[in-house]
Order: sequence, then C-alpha cells, then structure tokens
Amino acid sequence: METPKFAAGETVHYNPDGSQDRDAAHGTYQVLRQMPLEASGHSYRIKHQADGHERIAREHQLEPWPSTAPA
Repeated sequence: METPKFAAGETVHYNPDGSQDRDAAHGTYQVLRQMPLEASGHSYRIKHQADGHERIAREHQLEPWPSTAPA
C-alpha cells in the first residue's frame, strides 16, 4: 500500500480532470483531511483558498504548492 502524498494543512494545486470537474476552480487549496482509502487510491477533502469551496480530489489531481518540480 502506498503512503499518502499529502497531509492535513498542506497547500496543494488542484488540476481538475474529466467532464464532471470542468467547472471546478483551478488553483490553490488547503488539504482538510485524507478520505478513507479506496481501490482507486488516495483522495482528500480540500478547500479552495480564495472562495472557500470544498471538494473531494483524487491524489493524481493534486500537486505540491509551491511546486517542487525541477525547472
């Protein structure tokens, strides 16, 4: 079993995918908590930092923020 990448309180960047998420606000969110592990992998309850909207996001939709990717 893989270890979750994110913990409560971390800031992440949300990249929605698929038609069900097309209206979701991109941008920075705060991880509120990890959701129970499902067969599809880890998911998190996140809150948009600008408008306060909460949603569930799958781990592959999230990136650390600020980005730690090499330049």
